[in-house]
Amino acid sequence: MRIRRALARLVMRAARWTPVGEVPEHSAIVVGGPHTSNWDWVATLLMMWGNGAEFRVLVKKELFKGPVGSILRATGGIPLDRRNPGGIVRRLVKEAKREDERFLLVLAAEGTREKAEYWKSGFYRIAQQSGLPIAMGFVDGRTRSFGFGPTIRPTGDVRADMDLVRAFYADKYGFRPENRTEPRLREELPRANEPGDRPPEAG
Repeated sequence: MRIRRALARLVMRAARWTPVGEVPEHSAIVVGGPHTSNWDWVATLLMMWGNGAEFRVLVKKELFKGPVGSILRATGGIPLDRRNPGGIVRRLVKEAKREDERFLLVLAAEGTREKAEYWKSGFYRIAQQSGLPIAMGFVDGRTRSFGFGPTIRPTGDVRADMDLVRAFYADKYGFRPENRTEPRLREELPRANEPGDRPPEAG
């Protein structure tokens, strides 16, 4: 643990990236964004190892092949079948509820390194089901900084909660700003059968 921590801090200094904030002291669902590059994985390791924290991170199962798969597992990676995520999510929720030690689960809410229309809502649902807060992790290439921001607890008012998320990530651009996805969930859209509802305006 001490060797990993020292190595992570050495790499951060050599790369001239500035760590911001602290890893949550208590169990949390860590949403990482913007997810625009494979370098996000390296940044996550540096953030966690530099703070001496153990963590789990959901990664699409297709990457768990050969040497890369071994490295992912050794560094906290958990294979996720995107076509049937329910089983692994239920298992992690149970673990989060019963573990006495700090439980940190990292998810890249954008679900892809490419620009998309919405974030995936898995981080929000897992936080609700487990009763854990959502900690906001970030990478910002423009300021050469990465780390952690505020922690929120989901209230069930998805739009209000996501307004807080959007406010934090408004000036965070990731490694590749052109791939950044605006923090927005499909669940924020009004239901078609509710009178007076209309789709949000573009922009």
